[in-house]
Amino acid sequence: MRLRALLNTDALGLRLLGGEDELDRTVRGVMTTDLKDPSRYLSGGELVLTGLAWRHDPADSEPFVRILTSAGVAALAAGEAELGDVPDDLVAACARHRLPLFAVHESVAFATITEHVVRQVSGERAGDLAAVVDRHRRMMTPGPAGGGPDVVLDLLHSDLDLRAWVLSPTGPPIAGPTPGPAAEVCAKLAAEHLAATRTGRRGTHRVTLGATTYSLFPIRSNGRGGGSRDVRETVLSDWLLAVEADAGDWAEERLDLLYGVTQLIAVERDRRDAARTVRRRLAQEVLELVQTGAAPAEIAARLRVAAPVLLPGLGSAPQWQVVVARVEWDGAQVETGPVAQALLEEILVDPSPSSSGEHADRIAVAHTGDEAIALVPLPAVPSEHDGSEPGILADALLQAVRDPLSAGLADDGRLTLGVSAAVLSAEGLRGALEEARHARRVAAARPGRVCAAGHQELASHVLLLPFVPDDVRRAFTARLLDPLRDYDRRHRAELIPTLEAFLDCDGSWTRCATRLHLHVNTLRYRVGRIEQLTSRDLSRLEDKLDFFLALRMS
Repeated sequence: MRLRALLNTDALGLRLLGGEDELDRTVRGVMTTDLKDPSRYLSGGELVLTGLAWRHDPADSEPFVRILTSAGVAALAAGEAELGDVPDDLVAACARHRLPLFAVHESVAFATITEHVVRQVSGERAGDLAAVVDRHRRMMTPGPAGGGPDVVLDLLHSDLDLRAWVLSPTGPPIAGPTPGPAAEVCAKLAAEHLAATRTGRRGTHRVTLGATTYSLFPIRSNGRGGGSRDVRETVLSDWLLAVEADAGDWAEERLDLLYGVTQLIAVERDRRDAARTVRRRLAQEVLELVQTGAAPAEIAARLRVAAPVLLPGLGSAPQWQVVVARVEWDGAQVETGPVAQALLEEILVDPSPSSSGEHADRIAVAHTGDEAIALVPLPAVPSEHDGSEPGILADALLQAVRDPLSAGLADDGRLTLGVSAAVLSAEGLRGALEEARHARRVAAARPGRVCAAGHQELASHVLLLPFVPDDVRRAFTARLLDPLRDYDRRHRAELIPTLEAFLDCDGSWTRCATRLHLHVNTLRYRVGRIEQLTSRDLSRLEDKLDFFLALRMS
């Protein structure tokens, strides 16, 4: 499409500020940004939308326009919502570089312009292929007729023979045909996407797992990632589109179509983020009441208001669970509370096939400082409950998110999570919050890019071990275990594995010998050698405890 067509579309609210002689330029795409230097995301021919957050003084306009011109963009459109009238220095810079400049009225959302451009460009460049998507664009709208991204992905599958899925940042599918790839495949695809994003690789990249090649397309939300100053602000919560095909030899028209699909899905992501505003506000209100020591009756009243929003259709009073998260970046000027908030909103959504729509998105997440706090409602436990613990378990949560998020955190980021037990009333909510916070501190004392701890660990020795100073830890373990390690290296005697098995079997000679497939006399010889090398007696409780702690801290 041409710039002149955009200017003539009244619904877009564009006003020409300069470049009337260049209105026959062709628009190949659209990008929203507030980066000072967005060049690595530009390929030429884009209409660039900006809210002007990059401009701090008049001197910033010239280099920004020079970068856009060098990248070959078609035009620049500046929003009037933030600063009012577009600054004269930007108008002058665009005139010098012959870059058409539009003003966007404050009543017009960038998402409206993006959707219009995507629709028009896809129709012109991809012909019938893009028309397939455009024909059902209306089904992406909210309401009873809406089908969300699943509708577009179904069309890609039925009409174009392309199987594609929208994946969360840790891998669980958000939309797409069923059955989808195995859970471990989705997790690997998410990890590859996060790693590529952190290393600055642009656009689509391909991943081969087994005999299948996938092409991964980033989904950059118009309301979130497009204007991000730092990729670390959104990388841990961005979606991706995984297509079961090798896009390396695709025609440009088909690639354009898929880029258009990602932008349509980005609109859906913006809509979902907007819907979470109510949940965020509920969480913030409850959190403030809990932290200020409000009366349980007041907190309970607020929870009664929140329950129908978070658990629609369920009349019984739910249980509640608290999850606390913190993201840290080495030396980065990034506000990490919102990062952790957006991340929790993605990883705590129920990914099971039986969950759909708002029923799957039941959590409410607030943030305070660098910490995000999720209030997770759990349906009341039925009388025939099997006795297993309800809700989120720290170990299961860690296993689900560790590998993909470690790729996104790279070598300069860290995520720690704490999970409380479920509580039945407002009286227990303050304790649950402190429990989750303390569990997170336990997780933070452990090594690794992604760590989690649950309330179960707060009632055992595990609570104490992470807080032992490193020099004390090293000295204690070295004094007890180094003689055994040295002996094992020289004689291959397997004294350390024998000691671990002996303690696991509570000092039972018969059970330990059976586990190690040894004769009892051989086991007695090894234990005697352990006692001789360490001057300890494994029949004494104190010495058993010392060895147990040394093995846990090593």
